[in-house]
Amino acid sequence: MLKFNLKRFCLPLMLASLPTMAAGEEIPAALQDAWGDFWLFRFFINAAGYASIVVPGFLLIQYFKRRNYLETGRGICFPVIKSCVFGSEVKSVHQEDGSLPPRAEPAESSTARQVFKLVFCAAGLQASYLTWGVLQERVMTRTYGATETDPGEKFKDSQFLVFMNRILAFTVAGLYCALTKQPRHGAPMYKYSFASLSNILSSWCQYEALKYVSFPTQVLAKASKVIPVMMMGKLVSRKSYEYWEYLTAALISVGVSMFLLSSAPNRHMSTVTTFSGIVLLAGYIIFDSFTSNWQDALFTYKMSPVQMMFGVNVFSCLFTVGSLLEQGALLESLRFMVRHSEFMAHAVLLSVCSACGQLFIFYTINQFGAAVFTIIMTLRQAFAILLSCLIYGHTVTVMGGLGVAVVFVALFLRVYARSRMKKRSKKLPPGDTPIQKV
Repeated sequence: MLKFNLKRFCLPLMLASLPTMAAGEEIPAALQDAWGDFWLFRFFINAAGYASIVVPGFLLIQYFKRRNYLETGRGICFPVIKSCVFGSEVKSVHQEDGSLPPRAEPAESSTARQVFKLVFCAAGLQASYLTWGVLQERVMTRTYGATETDPGEKFKDSQFLVFMNRILAFTVAGLYCALTKQPRHGAPMYKYSFASLSNILSSWCQYEALKYVSFPTQVLAKASKVIPVMMMGKLVSRKSYEYWEYLTAALISVGVSMFLLSSAPNRHMSTVTTFSGIVLLAGYIIFDSFTSNWQDALFTYKMSPVQMMFGVNVFSCLFTVGSLLEQGALLESLRFMVRHSEFMAHAVLLSVCSACGQLFIFYTINQFGAAVFTIIMTLRQAFAILLSCLIYGHTVTVMGGLGVAVVFVALFLRVYARSRMKKRSKKLPPGDTPIQKV
C-alpha cells in the first residue's frame, strides 16, 4: 500500500521534472513500460525510504543530546545509546593521514617472500574486481531465462544488488573484527550513517548507469573522479593541492572528453537515454567523492579500516533493507532470484567479489603502501575496459583509444609524482616539510 501511495504522489512530480531538452525526443520502449522503471522516479522512492529512517534517527539523536543523556542516563540501554550517539569522543592525534593506517614495515622479509606477497595482492585485486565488473555488466544489461519463444526478463532493482553487497561485506567485516584485535572504538556510530548514505547512492547510480551507457564509459568516468574528490577535499576537509595534481586532473578531463565525443556518433541510444547515463555517472562521482572525504574525516578517530568497513555497512544494510521492505521490492527481488538460479549465482558471486576485494585493498595498502595499490587498481581499470570489449563486443574508435591512453598516462603520472613528493618530504629535516598536503 505504501509503495502504491508513494508512486501515486510522485508520478506528477516526475512528469513535471522531465528535462526540457527531452521535448520532441522519442522515449525508448524500455521506459514506456511503466513510469516506475524511470531512474529518477526510483531515485526519489529510494530517497523517501532512507528519509523514513534518517529523520526519526536524527530526532532521537537531538533528543538525547538536549537531555544531556551522557550524564543523566542509566539502565541497560545506556551503553548502546552512548556508543551510537556520543561515542568516547577520543580522537587520534598521531595520525597525520587519517585515511590510511601506519604501514607495517616487513621485518627481515626475504625478497622472494615480498615478491610472492605482491603477486598475491595483485592477483587477488585483479581477480576480485575484474570478475565483479564483468558480472555487474552481465546482471544489469542482459536478460535471464531467455528461450526461443521467450525473450526473458531483466533484473531492474539496483538497490537489491547494493543490499546483497553490503550484507556480505557487513558479515565479513564483523567476523574479522571479532576474530582479530582491533583498536578501541571511539567514534559515535551515527557518524557512519553519512558515509553509508552517500555510499549507497553512489553504488546505486553506478548500477543504474549501466542501463544507459557502456561499461568502458563508466570505467573512464570512475577514473575521472579525481577531480570532484579534489573539489570535495577543498570544501569538506579544507585541503590544498600541488600544481601537478591540477595538471593530471586536467589531462584526465581531456582524455575522458575525447573518449565520450568519439563514441557519441556510434550510439544507438536517444538523447534522453544518453543524458540519463551522464547524470547517473555524475551522481556516482559526486556521492563517491563525499564518501571518501567523510571517511577521511572519520579516521581522525582511532580506528582500523575494517572497523570503518563494519560501521559503514551496518547503516548500509539498515537503509537498504528498510527501503526495500517499504517498497515491497525485497520479496519481488527474492522471487526473481528463485525463478532464475543463474541470477542467484551471479548476485552471490558479485557480493563475494566486492567483500573480498575490500579485504585485499586493506592488506595491500598495509603491506606495500598506497602508491603500489593505486598502480594495481589503475591497471585493473585498463584490463576491465579490454575485458568488457572482448566479452560484450564494445567498440572503441582511434580517438577513443587515444582518450583512454591519455587518462591512464595521467593516472600513472599522478602516482609517480605523489611517490616522489613523499620521498622528498621524508628527506627534509623537521620543520621543513612542505605545507601543502599530498
